Amino acid sequence: MRYSALKILTQGLTGNKGWTPVWREPEPQAEYDIIVIGGGGHGLSTAYYLAKEFGEKRVAVLEKGWLGSGNIGRNTTIIRSNYLLEGNQPFYEMSLKLWEGLEQDFNYNAMVSQRGIMNLIHSDPQRDAFVRRGNAMRLSGADAVILDRDGIREKAPFLDFDNGRFPIQGAIWQPRGGTVRHDAVAWGYARGADSRGVDIIQNCEVTGFQIENGVCSGVETSKGAIKAKKVAVCVAGSSSRVMETAGMRVPIESHVLQAFVTEGLKPVIPGVITFGAGHFYVSQSDKGGLVFGGDIDGYNTYAQRGNLPVVEDVCEGGMAIMPMIGRARLLRMWGGVMDMSMDGSPFIDRTHIDGLYFNGGWCYGGFKATPASGFCYAHLLSTGSPHPTATAYRLDRFRQGRQIDEKGMGNQPNLH
Repeated sequence: MRYSALKILTQGLTGNKGWTPVWREPEPQAEYDIIVIGGGGHGLSTAYYLAKEFGEKRVAVLEKGWLGSGNIGRNTTIIRSNYLLEGNQPFYEMSLKLWEGLEQDFNYNAMVSQRGIMNLIHSDPQRDAFVRRGNAMRLSGADAVILDRDGIREKAPFLDFDNGRFPIQGAIWQPRGGTVRHDAVAWGYARGADSRGVDIIQNCEVTGFQIENGVCSGVETSKGAIKAKKVAVCVAGSSSRVMETAGMRVPIESHVLQAFVTEGLKPVIPGVITFGAGHFYVSQSDKGGLVFGGDIDGYNTYAQRGNLPVVEDVCEGGMAIMPMIGRARLLRMWGGVMDMSMDGSPFIDRTHIDGLYFNGGWCYGGFKATPASGFCYAHLLSTGSPHPTATAYRLDRFRQGRQIDEKGMGNQPNLH
């Protein structure tokens, strides 16, 4: 069924009795050409593009819980392509372009809202760094504008421009950045993949791999063994645990990242605003709630909950640039498990085990990368060669000295 305004009207006039399920609930087959482990945004987008762009017919997605139960439903919904380094910027710009046509592509309302993202500048060295970043963005075809105080004041007059510690001196603004409804992304990709024959199997946990003589020929699951020519791991914060069952140690640590939503308010935040002297970012949802977050918790964990010191730190960052946020009542908070790589950049690569592939290490950048990650992973799985924009995301880049250290923090994942 294709969705349209006419379809909504006719269904409304007939008691909404003609809607069909968004996707099937199939039982796993004994064998597939490609198995994608992980029913989050990256796994579902990989399956969607495998079927749509590369014509793969026998594909399955295995999800240990329900669709949207992981990080795809536990993030702050921001999309952007304001990166600096050559290994990252073209990739995230590709992702932003895919976001722009996504709803028409898979015929589902993902609520893509390109209201812009504004990164505040608080010092002269930071202005120099952001000008450099803006130039790198423009070289890749992205949009970037350096705003002065008057330019910022037009968009966000409520900011504390003369804060004693963190005066606002300017900002880098990407007009095409914005937000997307996170769980709708999962539903749209799932619906699109299912309609092209992909089996999406929920509550099917992968417990091991069938590996013999360096070749992966399938997986062991809570619903029995399933054979496959290729197995693609795509499990975000659970990357280390899943890959350990294949005898691999990946250069990743798992940390929890908290997010917060306030009560519904009248429209006030024009797009996305980030604090340049700390870690705080905020936008406003269509329901009116302020959605914001900051640093990860400083310890390794697989728990989808955070701790109070980070709550305090994030709220301090918000108060530093917009004191009025102190009057908003917090409605809810949650945590997502981040797979933090040693240089803050991701992996899309084959492993040393023939037939086993890995996608992970997305740190903070996982949601915004969803379309490009899925497309590039599908390209690798179907053609055997990396997509041109993802050639730097190799697992062996640390051994080769080819790190993509976007923040220059070294091998400390908690700092990325």
